[in-house]
This record gives sequence, structure tokens and C-alpha cells, in this order.
Amino acid sequence: MQSHEVDYEIFGDSMQLVEVELDPGETVIAEAGAMCYMEEGIQFDTKMGDGSTPSQGFFGSLMQAGGRMLTGESIFITHFTNRGSGKKRVSFAAPFPGKIVPIDLAKVNGRIICQKDSFLCAALGTKLSVAFNKRLGTGFFGGEGFIMQRVEGDGMAFVHACGTIIKKELQGETLRVDTGCLVGFTDGIDYNIERAGNLKSMVFGGEGLFLATLRGHGTVLLQSLPFSRMADRIVQHAPSAGGKSQGQGSVLGGLGNLFGD
Repeated sequence: MQSHEVDYEIFGDSMQLVEVELDPGETVIAEAGAMCYMEEGIQFDTKMGDGSTPSQGFFGSLMQAGGRMLTGESIFITHFTNRGSGKKRVSFAAPFPGKIVPIDLAKVNGRIICQKDSFLCAALGTKLSVAFNKRLGTGFFGGEGFIMQRVEGDGMAFVHACGTIIKKELQGETLRVDTGCLVGFTDGIDYNIERAGNLKSMVFGGEGLFLATLRGHGTVLLQSLPFSRMADRIVQHAPSAGGKSQGQGSVLGGLGNLFGD
């Protein structure tokens, strides 16, 4: 199925949203709960399938929904269709601080492999499926597990990531990356994981036990701040069970706690 041709505009800096413009009859699919606002004339319908294969039937949609469950996503995908007489707009917001990356799938050989939770929305006709890592070591230690998400089609797709987005073009060289910083990569890239140096470096280096290794010819998308790292810092500085925070300065904060509020 040929993807619908949609126009778009991205707003914001660190808390972005993408506004998609739909001609009459055009549809965009999105993760459940991603919609921010929509104009009159746009109707939405929640379905188990992405709509890329209209003839797949209920069983095919159920299998696709099962694959999405493995990635930790909702089994449902929301379809937004312009039922009005003119151009209408609908917007989708990222769930955490970072950037929204527009990807023209027709320019990346029709496919990109990405983090299981990075897909935001795409033109109808885009196929979402599960991508299993072939190597046992990659599955156990690669940060993203055995399961990543494959996005295929010939239209626009939008993924989001935390922090600043870095785009690397590999021409046969090797790139070693913190496993949490990997957002996605195109065909032609071989993804594996390797030990992070010697035993001393692995234990005391602070970079984790393993690094992602990417080789080949293609595009790699990286994020400067993995969401898991940000979440860990939030939990670390959250108020304790007694309802009191530890303060900004560890020494002054500790002294302050001796005297109460």
C-alpha cells in the first residue's frame, strides 16, 4: 500500500510537537495517547492494526497487536482521518523532553529499525512490525533487548528521542555507542554489542559493561540523553519516603535536615 502524502511542521525546541496537515480523505496513524489537538473535520478511530494491509483481516491485526505487546507498546493504534472538505491539521506531542525526527522512508530504502518506544506517528500505509536481534549477546546485553521496532513504507514517519539528536553517516567505519543512546539505524548497518574494554574499565568506568557497535553503510540516529538515565536522576533526587528532599548541596542539605524545616 502506497503511503498517504502528508505535510507537516514541527514546533518547539525541547518539548516539541509535530502538526500534520491532511487533505480530505488522508489519514495519519499514531501511538495511543499521542494526540495533542485536532481541527474540526478530523475523525479518529482506534484499531489493532496499522492499516498498511487492509486485507489482512482480524487474525492478521491480532498478530500485529501481539507483536506490539512484545515491544511494550499499546496494542492499539489510533487512525486520524480528514473527513472535512478542506485541509485540516492534527498534532502529536512527544511524551518526554527531546526532539521529534521526521523521516522520509522513501529516502532510506523504505525501512528503519528503531527503539521499541520511539515511534510517534506516520502516514497511513506505514507498516509497524517487530524486529528481533539475531545475536544472543545483543539480546541479553544490548539495552534494547531482543526486540526493536521496524518501520517500513514510502511516506513520512516521525520518531522521538530524549535530549539532542545526533545523525551519523557511516561509510564502512565502526561506531561504538552507549546502548541507551541508540535511537535507530537504516538498512546496511550491522548492530552488535561488545565488551566495554578490560575488566577494570567494565566495573569502574561508569559506561556500563557493554557498548553497542554499529558497522556498515547507512545512517545512525543517536540521542544525547537516554530516558532511562534521566529517570534514574529524577528518582535519585526525589523526596524520600518521609516526604523531604535531600537538598541541592549534599553537605548543606544534610546539615539542614538536622534542624528540620
